[in-house]
Amino acid sequence: MLENKMKKVFCQIITIGDEILFGHILDSNAQWLSFELDKIGIITKKRVTIGDNKKDILETLKNSINSNDIIIMTGGLGPTNDDITKNCLSEFFNSTLTLNEEALNDIKNLFEKRNLELTKKNISQAYLPKCAKKITNINGTAPGIWIEKNQKIIISLPGVPFEMKEIMKNKCLISLKNKFKLPVIYHKIIKTIGIGESWLADKIQVWENNLDKNIKLAYLPSIGQVKLRLTTSGKNIISLKKNINKEIKKIKPTIEKYIYGYDDENIEYSISKLLISKKKTIAVAESCTGGLLSHKLTSISGSSKYFLGSIVCYDNNIKENELNISKKKLDTYGAVSEEVVKDMAKNIRNKYNSSIGLATSGIAGPSGGTKNKPVGTVFIAYSDSKNTISKKLLLTRERYLNNELTCLNILNMIRLKLLNYI
Repeated sequence: MLENKMKKVFCQIITIGDEILFGHILDSNAQWLSFELDKIGIITKKRVTIGDNKKDILETLKNSINSNDIIIMTGGLGPTNDDITKNCLSEFFNSTLTLNEEALNDIKNLFEKRNLELTKKNISQAYLPKCAKKITNINGTAPGIWIEKNQKIIISLPGVPFEMKEIMKNKCLISLKNKFKLPVIYHKIIKTIGIGESWLADKIQVWENNLDKNIKLAYLPSIGQVKLRLTTSGKNIISLKKNINKEIKKIKPTIEKYIYGYDDENIEYSISKLLISKKKTIAVAESCTGGLLSHKLTSISGSSKYFLGSIVCYDNNIKENELNISKKKLDTYGAVSEEVVKDMAKNIRNKYNSSIGLATSGIAGPSGGTKNKPVGTVFIAYSDSKNTISKKLLLTRERYLNNELTCLNILNMIRLKLLNYI
């Protein structure tokens, strides 16, 4: 064990590859690594992306090794000329590249299984820095590299995600847990909807200022939502959870109207639970969202218990013929109007004999707007046996964003209505 006394363990992730810098490939490896390291109590201090350039690799290693306990590198271990990570590691640690017989046998066996001819380029992948330990890669030809020096650990992994993940999950994470005495890091996420970040911050300011000193709060805004992440660390997971839950209990009455779930729970799942528990069924009439709302409502397993069906009535003739929206109303108010969207929600409910009817109609953009109804003008409606309500949204000029926000707003409308907030 490198450290007998529990302390914070820091890691820097270095992603190597011109293709990532050019934007041709998304760096999903760094995000995955950070998440997995966090689960075992290792803090990712920094993530850096650099190209296949010797100077940049050596300089990044030099700048990161003193302030981190662990360095994890991905990429640059392939058989082509631009794969120079091994050479750089060998130079950085004043080592030499030598043939690793075990790595060579692994590569030979892999080629035999696939009935492929072994090339000199692939044999070159069995050459590793003399100061390194080989980490077996069962999914590819590039072995991982493990180097320990001055109580620092440097891990170099293939950039191919499924190869990297297998090596980390089945070998490196286990070894890291054995090498360090790691604290438990515990996160709890409160998910809110229907309130902006600054308004939410104002509401919880007193609570935030009086949080337990061992608990850190972070605001994580996303499209139409804000997540509150509470983080703490220590030795005992039961004690950590108890402290976090105590703080949530304090703030919940203040923002309960906006809380729809916790941790991995999404708004669709929250709505599905409400609909099932209240034994409600739902039908949808969509115009501007083009089926996206129906997709979200049916993305949850068990949605057949509440979702009856939908009509994507983009064209006004479909609104008239399938939903019995009067031509006079369409001509007078337009398809994008409170009058029409309320009729759409009410009529789809009657047509499918559902408990709830939903409707969307709007100008998603980027074209089609007018002075009175600019791009981003959307009407949503909710109808049940007691009443029909609608809401006008003034959104953005981005089509994708407008569709997402429309769906989130109407999903939240269902939640608020079923919980008697509106």
